Amino acid sequence: MTDRPSVGLITVARCWGRIGCVGFGGPPAHLALLRQLCVTERGWLTANEFEDAVAATSLLPGPASTQMAIWCAWRVRGPAGAVVGGLAFIVPGLVIILGLSVLFLGHRPPVWVLGAAAGAGAAVPAVAVNAAAGLFPASWSRAGPFGRPAQARWVGYLVVGMAAGATAGPWLVLVLLACGAFEAALRLGRRPPAAGLGLTVLPLAAPLAGVVVGGLAALAWVAFKVGALSYGGGFVIVPLMQHDAVSRYHWMTAAQFLDAVALGQVTPGPVVLTVSVVGYAAAGVAGGLLAAVVAFTPSFAFVLGGGRHFDRVRSSRLAQAFLAGAGPATIGAIAGAAIPLAEGVHHLWQGAILVAALPVLVLARRSVPLCLATAATIGVVAALLGAPIPH
Repeated sequence: MTDRPSVGLITVARCWGRIGCVGFGGPPAHLALLRQLCVTERGWLTANEFEDAVAATSLLPGPASTQMAIWCAWRVRGPAGAVVGGLAFIVPGLVIILGLSVLFLGHRPPVWVLGAAAGAGAAVPAVAVNAAAGLFPASWSRAGPFGRPAQARWVGYLVVGMAAGATAGPWLVLVLLACGAFEAALRLGRRPPAAGLGLTVLPLAAPLAGVVVGGLAALAWVAFKVGALSYGGGFVIVPLMQHDAVSRYHWMTAAQFLDAVALGQVTPGPVVLTVSVVGYAAAGVAGGLLAAVVAFTPSFAFVLGGGRHFDRVRSSRLAQAFLAGAGPATIGAIAGAAIPLAEGVHHLWQGAILVAALPVLVLARRSVPLCLATAATIGVVAALLGAPIPH
C-alpha cells in the first residue's frame, strides 16, 4: 500500500458529498464515480489499489459500494476521513428518501402521489430480475475454472437461493450462510470457522428477535440484518426486509413495500437506504434515522477496524470459497424476491407496466431510475384518469 495522500476533511466532505448527491444508478454508478475521483482525477489511489479494494469489499457482508466510499475516504484521510466521507456519501440520499417517505407514506397522500407510487412499484419485481441478471455473468465465470462439479453446485446454490428468496423471508441469511459454509468446506476440506460461528449464533439470534412484537428492537434487528448479514448488497436486502415489514410486524402493506423499494432505486446514494423507508413506516422519522444508523454502522466498523487488512481479505482462500457458495445463492435470492414482490401488484394496468418493464430492463438494459420514473409517470396519468389505486 502506498503512502496515504494528504487530503483535508473539507475536501473529503465536498467530494464525497457530491457523489452522494449525484450517485443515481446504484453500486455500479457509485464505483464509477469513486474511481473517477480517486484514481483518474485526483490520483489519490492507484488503479490496482482501487480494484483490490473493490474485490475485498465484494467479499464482505453489507453494502459494498458504501464500504468502498468509506474505505476510499479512510485511505486518503484516515479514520476521520472515513467518518466524514462516509456520512457525506450517505446523508444526502437519507434526507431525500425520508422526505419522500413523508410524502408517499403520509396519512392522506394526494391521488397523483398514490398513482406515482403504484406505477413505480409495479415495475419493482422487474428491477429485482434485472439485478439478478446483472450479477449472473461474473459469478458464473468464477465457477468455471473449477470444472463441471463446481458449476453444478453453482446451479444448486442458485436454485436454493431462489426458493429461499421467494419463501424464507427473515431466514434467508441462514440459507446464504449455509451455502457459503458448504462450499468452503468442500474446497478447503474443513469446516470454515467464521461460517460455522455464524451458523451457530444466528439460529439462536433470529428467533430471539421474534420475541419482540414490533417496536424499535425489532426494527433495529431488521436493519442489522440488512447492514451486517446480507451478502451481495443492493437488492438482496429486499427479501430480508419484506417478510418482517409486511407480514410479521405489519409496518406497511405489500403495495407500500413496493413503494419503499422504488424510492431506494430512484434516489441517489446507497440502495440500502430503502431500510430507512421501512423504519419511517414503523416509527416515523426517528425510526427512519434509527434504521439508517443501525444498517450503516457495520460498514464503518468493517473499514475502521479492518481497512488495513483488505488485501488479506481479497487473497483469503476461505473468503473466496465462502463467496463461491453464498454468491450464486444471493443471485437466486434476488431473483426469487420478484415473486413475493409481484404480490403487491394488484391491478391490470400495473400488471401491464410490469410486463413491459421486464424486457426494457433485462434485455434492453435501460436505466433503472429512468424506467421507474417512466412507470411513475404512467401511474400519475392512470390515477388522474380514475384507474384503481392500491392502498
